[in-house]
Amino acid sequence: MPKQLSGACLCGAVQYAVLDDFEYALNCHCSQCRRATGSAFKPLAGISRSALHIAKGDDFLLIYGNKEAAHDVHCRSCGSLLFSVVRDGAYVHVTMGTLLDTPNIRPSMHIFVASKAPWYEIADGLPQYAELPNG
Repeated sequence: MPKQLSGACLCGAVQYAVLDDFEYALNCHCSQCRRATGSAFKPLAGISRSALHIAKGDDFLLIYGNKEAAHDVHCRSCGSLLFSVVRDGAYVHVTMGTLLDTPNIRPSMHIFVASKAPWYEIADGLPQYAELPNG
């Protein structure tokens, strides 16, 4: 059985638990992820929506986007982007920077590098894809 990992926003108003059973992890360089995080890219780990549970702070959740489709979940108090609900609501993309515990998985690629920040140079040896990779 995978262990539980803890995660939280910057101010601690929202805390979550997620199984350390991520299916994939990557660094997304698309303009939306850059704007949402205020960073050069968003390191994310994907897992089934049912594997993540809000442990504290349901009333502090701020949904940005369509609640019935893809959307981002932030802390209403500090603004931290905690995770994105994707793939018709079946998966979440956990922002790896909000994990308090160390997951077993590491990012395996960079996606949307065609729109990466021009001031940022990718310096690791991970595969790079202009958009989404095939498959």
